[in-house]
Amino acid sequence: MDWTEAAIEKHREALKAILAGLVAMVASGAGAPRKILPRQLHRAVLSLLRPAESAARRLAIVLARRLGPLPAARRVAPKPRPSLFVREGVGTGILWKGKTPLPALLARAHPAKTPAPRRLSLPLLDPLKRFDRAARPGRQAGAPRISLFDGAARQEIPAWRPPLPDDPIDAGRLFGRLDALGRALDDLQGLARRFLRWQARRDLALGSGRRHRATPLRPGRPPGGRLARYDPDAWARRRTREVDRILAHAHSLAHNALRPDTS
Repeated sequence: MDWTEAAIEKHREALKAILAGLVAMVASGAGAPRKILPRQLHRAVLSLLRPAESAARRLAIVLARRLGPLPAARRVAPKPRPSLFVREGVGTGILWKGKTPLPALLARAHPAKTPAPRRLSLPLLDPLKRFDRAARPGRQAGAPRISLFDGAARQEIPAWRPPLPDDPIDAGRLFGRLDALGRALDDLQGLARRFLRWQARRDLALGSGRRHRATPLRPGRPPGGRLARYDPDAWARRRTREVDRILAHAHSLAHNALRPDTS
């Protein structure tokens, strides 16, 4: 094991420890995740989750460079569409394509199945910075009041109040992102193979003249990080966390891994 593999494994274990701390922060007294979190705790978890996701993404990029190109994929014939009604393994030949709703008679005979919720996956690409956002409009101080001469009491308009730290926030997507990060850290090679497949699709698109994103990393500071570059002495700086040092080092390794091989 060379120093790069040792660094990947060291950072992976550190990220798993950080993830375990985040799960403990959002767990209830019985150990199960809570569906609603106060705003202050939700923001605190996100402030650590974003750089951890960015670091895991960069570790997968470094590992993908060491795995090498994937073998050429074989073309698989598409499976035939099943018929709408099947009795004892024999189809009726009734097909219903598209998202057009079924007629009432067919809907009663063939009730729709509720699809299982899809699990989130760790994104392979950094979210790009947006420069086309307009300025945020100021808060509305009031609203027009329209009264009707029917004797009904006039409804009062609730006054605006700033967001408070204890405001309840739905944490469903947050738990999905925590689960996706945990699965990615447990199977970092699988994430690296996903990145290699994305690279193959990118090269094919660019080779045929189609537009495609060229690099998975966005320019500038990585998402969620507080360090613009890797510095081994950054632990002594103010407001520097362990996840920031991990992300800065992984960001440097990923940039080196994305450079073309000139040997």
